[in-house]
Amino acid sequence: MSHAADPMLSSLLSRVDAVIVDLDGTMVDTMGDFNEAINRMLRELALPAIEALHIEHMVGKGSEHLLRSVLKHVLALDGIAQDAIKSEAYYPAAWASYQRHYLAINGQFAGVYRGVEDGLKALRARGLRLACLTNKPTDFALPLLKSKGLDGYFEKVFGGDAFERKKPDPLPLLKTCEALGTAPARTLMLGDSSNDAQAARAAGCPVVLVTYGYNHGAPVQAVDADGFVDSLAQLT
Repeated sequence: MSHAADPMLSSLLSRVDAVIVDLDGTMVDTMGDFNEAINRMLRELALPAIEALHIEHMVGKGSEHLLRSVLKHVLALDGIAQDAIKSEAYYPAAWASYQRHYLAINGQFAGVYRGVEDGLKALRARGLRLACLTNKPTDFALPLLKSKGLDGYFEKVFGGDAFERKKPDPLPLLKTCEALGTAPARTLMLGDSSNDAQAARAAGCPVVLVTYGYNHGAPVQAVDADGFVDSLAQLT
C-alpha cells in the first residue's frame, strides 16, 4: 500500500466498525525513552550501558520481557552471567529502578510519527470506534498518550497488564473487542510488528501494519498481514 487511494485499504476500512491501534512503533517513536530509562537503570545497578540498536530488537513483548532481555545482554557482556537464572537475580532491583526512571522521563525523548493524527482523525471521521492496545504497562501508556495529545481519540486504552496475557496472544484483542462491543471480524488491528499480526490472526481480526516501527529487527513486509502503510495518513 503505497498511496492513500489504495482500493484494498479503502475496501478493508469499509468493512470494519472499529480499529484497535498499537502504541510503541505505531503511533509514537519511544525508542529514545526506552534508551534513556534503561541506561539510567543500568548506571544505577553499576552495569554496562546498552546501545539503542540492541534495545530496538527487544521491544514489543512487554516491559518484563524487555528488561530480562537487556539484563541477559549486558550481564553476558560483562562476564557476570551466562544464563537466565543468574540474570534473574538482578530483575527485582532492575524492575523497580526502570519503573521509576521511565515514569520520570515518559514522553520526553519520544515523538509522534508524522501522519498519525491525520490518520486517527480520518478513522474517527468514518465513524469508527477506536481503542489503543499496547503491551506497555497501563501506567506508562496513559501518561504518554496524554502528553502527546493522543488520548482524546480513544474510547478505551488497555496496557500489557490489563489482561492475563499479552500480544501475540489473541486474548487482549478479544477482550478489547468485547469492551468495544464489536465483532473481531469487523475490528481492524493496526500495529507495527509480528506480535500485532499474530494476535490479530488468532483473534479473527483483519490487520494492517506500518512499515516504520519495531519488528524485532526483522522486515515487517514478511509478516502475514492484510496490508501495509508507510504512514497512518494513508488512512485518510
